[in-house]
Amino acid sequence: MVAAPASLDTLCINSIRMLAVDAVNKSNSGHPGLPMGCAPMGYTLWDKFLRHNPKNPKWFNRDRFVLSAGHGCMLLYALLHLTGYDSVTMEDIKQFRQLGSRTPGHPETFETDGVEVTAGPLGAGISNAVGLAIAEAHLAAKFNKPDAQVVDHFTYVIMGDGCNQEGVSSEACSLAGHLKLGKLIALYDDNQITIDGRTDVSFTEDVLKRYESYGWHVQHVEEGNTDINAISEAIANAKSVTNQPSLIKISTTIGFGSPNKSDTAGVHGAPLGEDEANLTRQQLGWTHPPFEIPQEVYDQYRKSIDRGKGLEEQWNLTLATYRNNYPAEAKEFERMLRGELPENWDKDLPIYTPEDKGQATRKHSQICLGALGPNIPELIGGSADLTHSNYTDIKGETGSFQSNSPEKRYLHFGVREHAMAAILNGIAYHNSGLIPYGGTFLVFADYMRGSMRLSALSELGVIYVLTHDSIGVGEDGPTHQPVETIPSLRAMPNMLVFRPGDGNETSGAYKLAIQNRNRPSALCLSRQGMDNQKNSSIEKVAFGGYVLEDCDGIPDLIFIGTGSELDLCVKAAKQLTSEGNKVRVVSMPCVELFEEQTSSYQEEVLPSSVRKRLVVEAAASFGWHKYIGLDGDSVTMSSFGTSAPGGVCLDKFGFTLDNVISKANRLLG
Repeated sequence: MVAAPASLDTLCINSIRMLAVDAVNKSNSGHPGLPMGCAPMGYTLWDKFLRHNPKNPKWFNRDRFVLSAGHGCMLLYALLHLTGYDSVTMEDIKQFRQLGSRTPGHPETFETDGVEVTAGPLGAGISNAVGLAIAEAHLAAKFNKPDAQVVDHFTYVIMGDGCNQEGVSSEACSLAGHLKLGKLIALYDDNQITIDGRTDVSFTEDVLKRYESYGWHVQHVEEGNTDINAISEAIANAKSVTNQPSLIKISTTIGFGSPNKSDTAGVHGAPLGEDEANLTRQQLGWTHPPFEIPQEVYDQYRKSIDRGKGLEEQWNLTLATYRNNYPAEAKEFERMLRGELPENWDKDLPIYTPEDKGQATRKHSQICLGALGPNIPELIGGSADLTHSNYTDIKGETGSFQSNSPEKRYLHFGVREHAMAAILNGIAYHNSGLIPYGGTFLVFADYMRGSMRLSALSELGVIYVLTHDSIGVGEDGPTHQPVETIPSLRAMPNMLVFRPGDGNETSGAYKLAIQNRNRPSALCLSRQGMDNQKNSSIEKVAFGGYVLEDCDGIPDLIFIGTGSELDLCVKAAKQLTSEGNKVRVVSMPCVELFEEQTSSYQEEVLPSSVRKRLVVEAAASFGWHKYIGLDGDSVTMSSFGTSAPGGVCLDKFGFTLDNVISKANRLLG
């Protein structure tokens, strides 16, 4: 008996499966199991629901698709290729995971048009999606009018068992339920397999009940391998629920179609091999050689090109109506979409003199946010339940982003640092001009580090407001006193780490953080007060390091200081100068920016002939040895802190005028 020809839907689904098999086999590396199992849900979502334009991947009002289970990226690359994105050709599919390829081992926004978030660390993608949904809800509430809905799109996610096990997803999805983000729809690939084997060795909870308790709308599709009608009905139901995010549990078989490896951990992260690939072709009735796709499959998928063009044209008509009826709002909306800052946005950043009262830089930060907030309406953010310690509120703003007030721009993240960072990334990934910031204590950057790293990797201009930056925190003790945190953040590529030494440097740090839309910034801010310096300025922060106090001629000694210890350097230099020494003080609010200056400028600030240098910073010395050299020294931390009043802590660990001068005198010999 001759088998009946496969339906067009089946051909389209099997095209995804076999592209994954062939690409992973050719590269001898990758994860074929997820795309083979998720092919029906991927095809159903992209063919029947996803509003996008393959020929304009950046069309603003597209639906966002996030593959949170990023290891299964061949699912996404197959869909991008089949639906007609120019960024993923068949040659790109064949170059999967190879050097310079647009199909890297995990999806990366900066490599491939059509990839909305950089996904790899499990749980991050679904958490980014919460940020995408927040951005959509906020902009819709801010700009939409009854006769012109210029912001109206969904965020769809495919996530797996691993995403649901990582804690960051629990944090983010709990907040999403509280905020009632009705345009967030997650498809949960329930294949019950992870690298270690069946999930029941470690993961037996009822995921749907968990999400139901978060406030999500939940459904279960029991036959996810073949029943695309049930998948379609579930997605349609989820779209109709406007006051809850939705989770659709879709039970699948990992590696579906492979006779010997499906439903095993062996198909999770390893190629099928040529023999098993041939058996899979027979099992699926796939008669085509590697990397060959039937024309009728392309014809079906690429209906999305005309469909997407029509959707964008309709939106352009809506935007034209919006421009005509609401010109002021349209001007602001389109300025944000272009990524342009408002004119004179920085005009109210405060400038200080030594006569102005010295304050903690966390307080200067609050003043900066109050100055920037009215001039930058796209500034949006909040704190991880530390608003009144981080001072992250914007003066004059009332209320916060809630389900009944999404037009507000202050976000209460709750005690959820990692989710906060991932959500801020999601807001930045939205590419709508929003500038996200979030605050917590500096020591809790360790909770956020995975997402901070993705900010840097993906070139997202997130602003991290990190207060209580040293042992000066005091009585909270060593659990709350960061010692190694600042040096470790400085070790992260593409991260700007600011430790301002007074009010002017804090204003300068904010100016640069706002301007850097492709680079995250960590603002490390003090709890304790410090004097404003005579020669500091907003503009000088852009150099990263500069001469704050100088002497006549070549210095005998150079102090390098940051943050609250900068004033200690200034006072020590004053005393040493009075004793006949020639001393220079260099302020180094941002090492990364100093590293990017010309070698001649660096030599001007830190002459190589002056080898007696003393760094003073209440943090570990890691990273400073480049500037200290063999003949220099530091007053830094080599242990954890202790529980005592802040001033007592600083005294105990040597951050005193007497100790700094003593070390300087030893260098001067």
